Amino acid sequence: MVECCRCGVGALVLLEDRYQLEEPLGRGAMGEVWRAADHVLNRTVAVKVLHGDDAAALERFRMEAQTAGRLSHPNVVGVYDFGSHDGRPYLVMELVDGWNLSQERSVYGVLAPREAAGIAAQMAAGLAAAHRHGVIHRDVKPANVMLTIDRDVKLTDFGIARFADAAAGALTATGKIVGSAAYLAPERAMGHSAQPASDVYSLGCVLYELLTGHPPFRGTNSLAVVQQHVEAQPAPPTQLRPDIPPALADYVMCLLSKDADGRPTADQAAAWLEAWHQSPDPAEPEQDRPEAVTLTAALPIAAEPEVADTSPRVQRRGRRKPPSKAVLGAVGVALFAGAVALGATWNGDSGRDTPTAPASSAPGAAPSASVDRTSPTGPSAGAPSDTAAPQDDQGGNDDHGGDGHGGGHGRKGKGSDD
Repeated sequence: MVECCRCGVGALVLLEDRYQLEEPLGRGAMGEVWRAADHVLNRTVAVKVLHGDDAAALERFRMEAQTAGRLSHPNVVGVYDFGSHDGRPYLVMELVDGWNLSQERSVYGVLAPREAAGIAAQMAAGLAAAHRHGVIHRDVKPANVMLTIDRDVKLTDFGIARFADAAAGALTATGKIVGSAAYLAPERAMGHSAQPASDVYSLGCVLYELLTGHPPFRGTNSLAVVQQHVEAQPAPPTQLRPDIPPALADYVMCLLSKDADGRPTADQAAAWLEAWHQSPDPAEPEQDRPEAVTLTAALPIAAEPEVADTSPRVQRRGRRKPPSKAVLGAVGVALFAGAVALGATWNGDSGRDTPTAPASSAPGAAPSASVDRTSPTGPSAGAPSDTAAPQDDQGGNDDHGGDGHGGGHGRKGKGSDD
């Protein structure tokens, strides 16, 4: 029997006379994720089992279940159940064939502008659904964004999410900021409460990274990065990668407005990015991809939802599988690896700071990019090309395999071992 000595569970264990643990998908400091069979609904699920009695970790588990109960959307991963087995809390989640966006970036580098816009549009759609139900994610980053083998996007890890009507501020009891430094909105960096616009700023940081190879700001430590979020303007994406169409580059800068009121809503961002993604540009060359096998990843979100979202869906992308197990193994998959506090989630780069332009006004001022937030402009003439894209390290992306709640974890591929 395969067993987790710290969790006290293993294959052959039947949770609540319903969930049969079958195969471990990943493990880390906080717990394990298992592939499991749901004998009641006759489906395959993923089950997270918490290691010990850590109160903060248990609170994250509960928060995932609570926030998930408000959501039902194709761009949000489902959490189906929450319980305890022999004193060990567990979460039952949707099992997703795919991997996270951090792994995608690590293997393939920057994305073609149209592909990046399509992924960001789906992210925005998932965030919009959460915001409509009063949920603010607070930790939008590549490791918390899943890509299925059909290139559908699913947000995960709502473990540090908060309801919009909650009074919680940005700081923990110990004075640390909750979130990840490279993707932290200016208002949160200054200690203010998270708001839907904070998630939109983080979305802009992720899109910036997909296009340029790194987040808008980097530094030798988290404090240096946080200060830049408040005081500095990022280098325009076209300065780092000239083939990015100006309309898309300008919209990224709009998402990164220092002024929360100057950013589009998640709904507006989803509409704009999807419209731009569908715009009649000349075809872009496909990036070469290695031979693919199916990878299986488990993530959090939605317990038998109370509210089914009926908003328009962002159109699905063309099918493309993740890379081979050999490639994935080189990246590494981390499970339950990251702490929530800012100081523990930051991985700085080698000390090279991103070129930034001094802020033209006070920290609260919006970037000067003039963009209609709701009406997409057509792309510039000429087809964007992947070949001119710079390759860079992630400089601030916390890890390549996901964090404590929602990192991708590979399943054994056909004819190969992990």
